[in-house]
Amino acid sequence: QVQLVESGGGFVQAGGSLRLSCVVSGSIFRINFMGWYRQAPGKQRELVANITSGGSTNYADSVKGRFTISRTNAKNTVYLQMNSLKPEDTAVYYCNKVPPYGGGSYWGQGTQVTVSS
Repeated sequence: QVQLVESGGGFVQAGGSLRLSCVVSGSIFRINFMGWYRQAPGKQRELVANITSGGSTNYADSVKGRFTISRTNAKNTVYLQMNSLKPEDTAVYYCNKVPPYGGGSYWGQGTQVTVSS
C-alpha cells in the first residue's frame, strides 16, 4: 500500500516561509496530478495546489502568488514552498494525488503549519 510522509511544518510568524516535503513510497512518475491539501480546525480539507507530471501547476486563489508546488519524480517527492505566510494559512497540510487515494479515505499523517500574527 502506498505511504505518504509529509514533513517540514512548524511555527512561523506572519510573513515567514516554510518548505514542505512529501515522500511517496511508490513511484509517482505515472501519477498525473499530485497535490497539497490543508485542513484548518473546524473546516473541511481543501486542495491548495496541484501539479501535473509535466509540471503544469494550479493554485487556490487564497495561496496564488505565495505558494509554489514542485515535484521530483526520480525522488518520488512533492514540495510546497510557502512564502508570505498568513495566520489563515494555519492548518495541517497533506499531500495526495488528485483525486486522493481511496476516494479520500487514505491520507498520511500530515504536517502542522502554525502562523502567528
